[in-house]
Amino acid sequence: MLYKYFLRFHGNVKCVWSGVRQATSSSKTDGFKDKFDIVVVGGGIVGCATAREVAERYPKLKVAVVEKEDQSSRNSGVIHAGIYYAPGSLKAKLCVRGLHLVYEYLDKKRLPYKKCGKLIVAVEESELPRLQLLYERGKQNGTPDIQIIHGSDIPTYEPYCKGLKAIWSPHTGIVDWAIVTKQLSKDLIESGGQVVTNFCVDKFELNEQLAFAKSSSAFPLSLFSHDREIRCKHAIICAGLYSDRLAVLSGCSAEPKIVPIRGEYLKLKPEKQYLVRGNIYPTNSGFEPFEITNRSISRHIQHFNLLGYLPFDVSAYCDPFENSTNSEFRPVQV
Repeated sequence: MLYKYFLRFHGNVKCVWSGVRQATSSSKTDGFKDKFDIVVVGGGIVGCATAREVAERYPKLKVAVVEKEDQSSRNSGVIHAGIYYAPGSLKAKLCVRGLHLVYEYLDKKRLPYKKCGKLIVAVEESELPRLQLLYERGKQNGTPDIQIIHGSDIPTYEPYCKGLKAIWSPHTGIVDWAIVTKQLSKDLIESGGQVVTNFCVDKFELNEQLAFAKSSSAFPLSLFSHDREIRCKHAIICAGLYSDRLAVLSGCSAEPKIVPIRGEYLKLKPEKQYLVRGNIYPTNSGFEPFEITNRSISRHIQHFNLLGYLPFDVSAYCDPFENSTNSEFRPVQV
């Protein structure tokens, strides 16, 4: 019956309709409330942004974020402009719209960022059709002010970069998303919301009698973390790599499954950072597995691990056989 109270959205966000009894965080207990109108599961940037938006739009609601860790910051830090995604797709629309909203928010909160731009460089003749395709995608998506530049003009933007042609995206930038996430959570708390860390949701339980009650004081959905519990009316799941697993716990479909892709980063020495001004990307097909910023070089590879961040980490939450047979995983096996 629980699955009837879950609504699925695009991407890694799934929503549960219905709420919780009592939970305490080992790190935050002062003033803890045990019942909320809305609980957002996942304290990453998506979860904190979602909770903040709900709290600001509906100030009378009691909103909380629960997070299994105490921080979230593992990200390349790029503010993308919407070039790669299929025209008309939700990703394309959200990326372009999000580009403007992010800069507005960063300016409003006076958070540091660098609008350093991005070059997508074709170094061989065979890459030129792909470059043209990406340019056309960007134009269709509404990526602002992108242009194709000839090889002789590339040094104007990146003096130590060479290629035949490149796409220049002037509004691509870099930011420390951990700082942004902390600011979003601060906004939530200032709006009367609450952040509960060290709360790993491992069970949902629906009180069907309360679910059909018309009373505004009913909190029919319980979220459990070991022996702790929170009750709420609605829950929004923004659990990133755990979205599919929490969907199953809630009674929803297991599809689509998460494909783990791990980013590896090499940090440029301070004396070498002058070699790169902004972001440099190649014209790879499929997912874009390689990038260079003025601070690091990174590549993104398939990984059998949801939790670990070292090359040989193995996660009990990610079965290699399960992923190798996952229909979403096989297309990127190269």
